[in-house]
Amino acid sequence: MQTTASGHATVSADARSALGTVRVLVISYAVLSVLTLGAIVLLRNHHDLVTVSVWIRGGLVALSSWLTLFFVARAAQGHRGALRRLQRISVVLVVAIVVIIALPGAFPMWLRIEQGVCGLLLLGVAVLVNSRKVRSSFAN
Repeated sequence: MQTTASGHATVSADARSALGTVRVLVISYAVLSVLTLGAIVLLRNHHDLVTVSVWIRGGLVALSSWLTLFFVARAAQGHRGALRRLQRISVVLVVAIVVIIALPGAFPMWLRIEQGVCGLLLLGVAVLVNSRKVRSSFAN
């Protein structure tokens, strides 16, 4: 591993490629999250489909997607802290989504399906950012 004058990691070609894929996955997650917020707004008068919990979850997911995208951009620049945050948040979000899907009756089926798609995208992110080729590029 090499570092730049600013103390950031010099990202290897393999890690850069993996982070490029991560960026695509996170952009997909962010777009889906924004589309979901749009659906929530459009369906707001259907109280069986859009509950207070759906509003809260939709907003939190959209916010987390943009925060995750920020971490990807910073990690691609060699910021070790951003990679560590990305590693943690991707795993935490996957676990949270599994809980959301598993909770009986807490959310309507359409949101569970959307969360399942988000979970698959984030699972890919978690696998890639925790892979040996990415970790070794950022090792001390």
